[in-house]
Amino acid sequence: MTSSSVTSSQPNRPPRPNLAFRRLRGRRSPAEFAAAVRRAAREIGERVSCDARYIGRVEAGEIRCPNYAYERVFLHMFPGRTLTDLGFAPRSSVRGRGRGACTDEDTPPVHSPSPAQSTSETRGTGEPYDTQDPYDTHINYEESDVLRRAFMTGGGATVAAASLGPFGLALDASAAERPVRRAGASEAGALEEAVRRIRLLDDRHGADGLYRRAAAPLRAAYALLDAGATRQATADRLHSGAGELAISVGWLAHDSGRFDDARSHYAEALATARMTGDPALEAHAFCNTAFLARDAGRPREAVRAAQAAQRIGQPLGSARLMSLLALREAGGWAGLADRTGCAQALTRAHALYERGASDADPEWMTFYGEAELEALEAQCWSTLGDWTRAARHARRAAHLQDPHFTRNIALYTAELADDLARGGRPDEAAAAGMRVLDLLDEVQSSRIQAMLAGTARVLLPHRRASGVSEFLERHASVPRSV
Repeated sequence: MTSSSVTSSQPNRPPRPNLAFRRLRGRRSPAEFAAAVRRAAREIGERVSCDARYIGRVEAGEIRCPNYAYERVFLHMFPGRTLTDLGFAPRSSVRGRGRGACTDEDTPPVHSPSPAQSTSETRGTGEPYDTQDPYDTHINYEESDVLRRAFMTGGGATVAAASLGPFGLALDASAAERPVRRAGASEAGALEEAVRRIRLLDDRHGADGLYRRAAAPLRAAYALLDAGATRQATADRLHSGAGELAISVGWLAHDSGRFDDARSHYAEALATARMTGDPALEAHAFCNTAFLARDAGRPREAVRAAQAAQRIGQPLGSARLMSLLALREAGGWAGLADRTGCAQALTRAHALYERGASDADPEWMTFYGEAELEALEAQCWSTLGDWTRAARHARRAAHLQDPHFTRNIALYTAELADDLARGGRPDEAAAAGMRVLDLLDEVQSSRIQAMLAGTARVLLPHRRASGVSEFLERHASVPRSV
């Protein structure tokens, strides 16, 4: 309240150009430099939607401090430099911005002795980034826990203000009943950022602690769609963002074992994609539908959904997307005990993956790298009962995974433990299981807990093997998700 009243009393002044950043761009065009940023992001496992317009906004001084993903990318591109060296304001100086200070994408930021510009590349989100030291460039669990709590308890954001903040969307339960004004570019940008935040939190912590809080953001997004948008381009972004959010919420339901809820959310995303003619969203929805069908014991549906996704996704030009979709198909064939069909799909997946990343790769595919490819192949061989081959791929997946994806490290290691246990190597299985238990303080996933429970049942007859008794006792003491 205080910061809002102070900000509103100060005059609007033009932002200061970021000359340091402009010098770093050199003779490259903004589009060429944006492509270099995206390449650098892929090198460190980040994905940013950087384009020439974003570079222009940075150089014009409209973005006074980048969000954490961009910060990591810029510091990777220019090692040894700080945000200040790159022409940005220290993060500590841009914290605490009031909600009403700047809500339109075309409104210049307020300049004051204590700058309070939002640190997100998308203005108008209504939430500052104040979760870690401004020059701490590594992922740390303290930051993750703060972000998770922020999403779960997000402040007074309401649909009435259309303030879809980056940590949580309209978590006030009464907000859904209030009138919603027509959405503009800032609301569309905030919705897109919220989807990224949910994915980030899931990568680090798993779905169980997030799903219950995700329904309100989704209702807020669809309330914006019902209210309409000021421009068609904004409406298209809102539909795409709402569809992606439905898929993200569906995944939270899927990963926490709520398959019926997940199916409903994926269907909602699919309907949104078809109504708006959005092939990228439709391919994503079918991709997740195939994965859900496999997990729910409907392998033939998994094959059909994956094949539909490939037909829709082919013109999008992303070999990595097609590789992932081939893996979804392989999982369905494995569930049908069709070893030949599975092997053929796996061969396609590897060949497509080897074509490399490209600018056509969807933003949501940040999780898909060599580690995920190995893990999904491990799951195929496990389904087919080839435990030795499954364990080999699962071990490689756990070894290759970026530490940023804590949840996936736990998942791949749990897969390894189960494959080793079923393959007659109880001591190694127990050791892998203990590594998973070490991660459960940061990760809450019903999927992982179910896998560990299965491994424990397999290991029960092998209590006398080295480490097995210790694993079983520790596993028995772990609280289960409600």
